[in-house]
Amino acid sequence: MNLSVWVLLFLARSRGGICGSGVAFTKHPTNQTVSQGNAARLGCAVQGLTEPDIMWMKDGEKLYSTDQMFITLGEQHWETYHSVKSVQQQDAGQYWCEVEFHDLTFSSERAWITVEGVPHFLQEPQDVSTLPNVSFNLTCAAVGPPEPVEVLWWLGGVQEGGPRPSPSVLHVQGVNSSVKFYCEAKNTRGISVSRTGSVHIKVLPAAPVRLQVRMLDNNVTLSWKPGFSGYAEVSTCVVQLSRRAVQRWDLPQQEVQVPPHLQVLSGLRSHSNYSARVSCINEVGASPFSSWLHFITPESAPSSAPRNLSFQLSEQHLALDWAGLQEEQLRGRLLAYKVQWTLGGEAQEPLLFKENRAQLSGGGRFFNASFQVSACTAVGCGPWSAPLLVLPPVEVRDQRSHMWVGLLLGLLVATVVGLLLAAAARRRNKETQFGSAFKPPGPESSVSFTAARTFSRTSAELQESTLDSLGINEDLKNKLQDVLISERLLTLGHMLGKGEFGSVREAFLKKEDSSVLKVAVKVLKSDITSSCDIEQCLKEAAYMKDFHHPNVIQLIGVSLQRRPGWRLPVPMVVLPFMEHGDLHTFLLLSRLGDAPFSLSLQTLLCFMLDIARGMDYLSSRSIIHRDLAARNCMLNENMVVCVADFGLSKKIYSGDYYRQGSVSKLPVKWIALESLADNVYTTQSDVWAFGVTMWEVLTRGQTPYPGVENSEVYEFLIRGERLKRPSDCREDIYEVMHSCWSPVPKCRPSFQHLVSQLEALCLSLSPAHPLKEPLLYVNLEGGEGGGEDGARGPEMGGGGAPSWSVPWQRQPETEEKDWLMVGSEVALAIGGDYRYIIGRCGAPEEEPMDPLQVRDDDDVINV
Repeated sequence: MNLSVWVLLFLARSRGGICGSGVAFTKHPTNQTVSQGNAARLGCAVQGLTEPDIMWMKDGEKLYSTDQMFITLGEQHWETYHSVKSVQQQDAGQYWCEVEFHDLTFSSERAWITVEGVPHFLQEPQDVSTLPNVSFNLTCAAVGPPEPVEVLWWLGGVQEGGPRPSPSVLHVQGVNSSVKFYCEAKNTRGISVSRTGSVHIKVLPAAPVRLQVRMLDNNVTLSWKPGFSGYAEVSTCVVQLSRRAVQRWDLPQQEVQVPPHLQVLSGLRSHSNYSARVSCINEVGASPFSSWLHFITPESAPSSAPRNLSFQLSEQHLALDWAGLQEEQLRGRLLAYKVQWTLGGEAQEPLLFKENRAQLSGGGRFFNASFQVSACTAVGCGPWSAPLLVLPPVEVRDQRSHMWVGLLLGLLVATVVGLLLAAAARRRNKETQFGSAFKPPGPESSVSFTAARTFSRTSAELQESTLDSLGINEDLKNKLQDVLISERLLTLGHMLGKGEFGSVREAFLKKEDSSVLKVAVKVLKSDITSSCDIEQCLKEAAYMKDFHHPNVIQLIGVSLQRRPGWRLPVPMVVLPFMEHGDLHTFLLLSRLGDAPFSLSLQTLLCFMLDIARGMDYLSSRSIIHRDLAARNCMLNENMVVCVADFGLSKKIYSGDYYRQGSVSKLPVKWIALESLADNVYTTQSDVWAFGVTMWEVLTRGQTPYPGVENSEVYEFLIRGERLKRPSDCREDIYEVMHSCWSPVPKCRPSFQHLVSQLEALCLSLSPAHPLKEPLLYVNLEGGEGGGEDGARGPEMGGGGAPSWSVPWQRQPETEEKDWLMVGSEVALAIGGDYRYIIGRCGAPEEEPMDPLQVRDDDDVINV
């Protein structure tokens, strides 16, 4: 025999139960026919193994039993049984035993268990949807044993014919109303009844419901939920659209294949009233239309420039007129007409007008000026009209032409005389940067100084601005009247921070007792200032006017700065000067500054507790901050955190915002889930932002959701993801933080509860010490060191409060004595447009760079 024959013989013996190893089955299971509900028992014995693991198999699958027992019949001889106490149809099948030995599997002979009982169904009749009086078939199949099995049909409670062999198909000629049906399967053991099915008559579908419109940028998407289908598949829907202007304008209807049940509506006019309704169609016909859904499309910038720009000029006035835009050209709600003009090739300050006409005083100053006009909506301004050149009337030009000839001749004579005098002077003297030094004959030189520029300190100053000159509402004016500070009492210093809409400057305020107070001043940029900008800025000041809490920044006053040539004054909000700046920069510098320093967990908890107390105060006064973040919290000289920037922060700081439209911004990574979805802000959404601020504090200023783009934040949160626990953050602190991010706003803790939790955490860290632990920093403000290297702890001022300083805010060892404080009349004389401080070299101080040059510009998305 060859090798393959030996292998086949070996496998045959092993499958048969005998092999050279001595393993053999001495008992095999036998075929059994059992009535349903009775017991069945199969036996199996194997010889040749010390402790065999005999497994029972059914139809190729292992049977797992917790009560299987092995009986010893002799040395290396074992028997086991498989028992079923109450046999059911699912127990019918093929059974055998298997045992493994040296990676070989040995099997017993196979046996069948056949279950006799009432028939069981292989196919039960299913529901039917049909048109009236259209024939259809019903199918029913059942088996034994015992066989044969007969089927009897019942339709509408009436027996249909006699018994039929299984499987059975019932042909129904048609019905005109819904009926119930079922089948019975019968053998010698009994009867089984199938499920009850229904015959549904197909009808028209019901009207769609829950119509919704979603507007994103210029895309309008209409969606709906299908109504009752009418027992027939709905494959098409019809969308009807009409525009409401002076009269209703029906647009061509659109046919949509469904699902999905939505349609992108294209070609719609901006800022227009539309109505939409939907009907869906099945094979019977079309459903009734849904109710009309009324909506207004988003605004856009105007599509056309105003036409027919004309002027009328007199010595006293210049009147401009132009044609207003039609509704379809305007594409939004008109905010103003913007007029820009140039004179002598230089652009002048643009002007805004509510009507399509403008009356400008001082007509003579507009000679040879060029004007253009554009219409503006909330989204932006449209195209500019063609330039219009303002020229005097013909008779005026003729009169003035003679005057110009005389002026030109006089100018020519003066130029010639000046050149002759200059040539003679160059022979007798030499120029200096300050004037002319004449050198007479003799051993010594006498110097005569001629000033390069002069001005009169007695010249008339600009008239000081009042709240009446701003055009704001009376209520706001009355609220701010008692906090108005004269511009003469303020002297602006170097810039502390700068953003897209304004800046924050250090300043000095002269008080009534002639003492000087160091303050911080928020100033709007002049080139974007309008009545709306001013009113928005002053509304924040009105909010802050009534705040009195150690953890909420308090308003000192409001000042109005008048500038030469500007129509409106620039508002300035005067606030306390915060020694250590904003909390975000402070945290960053503790990690990444030139001289990093450590902040203990107790100190960080105190920062969070200060913010929670401030927000608890604001929420108790029904104030919603909407922009709570570490960048909008300030740190004073006593290391106390104050909540700041109640609305004005959206105009000053430019990082970490999501731009909506063209002006508003949202701090995406600090905004609550419901605010991102529905643009709704509550105290609970401020609690969410507080949780993110806690994360900022514990990570020492890291950007939230690292690696997640602003456009991905909503999808990230809706999946249930949240900010991860920072390293070295205790679990109990993270639980407080995480509770602020509940998807259900009502489940978030209140600020009052957060204050209690944080106070308990602070006490648990160091119950025997005060909450504000002293920090050791280098303090050079006093010019004296506490030791040889000048390092010392906090000093106590006259009032007993500690005086703090940090390494990156070191002051010069000697106080500057030669600052020139420039008054408004001097600024006018030297051509400046700003009150400022001259440095020691006579030049304005440069704007300071960010110490880390770290900005979160990547978190800004323009849409």
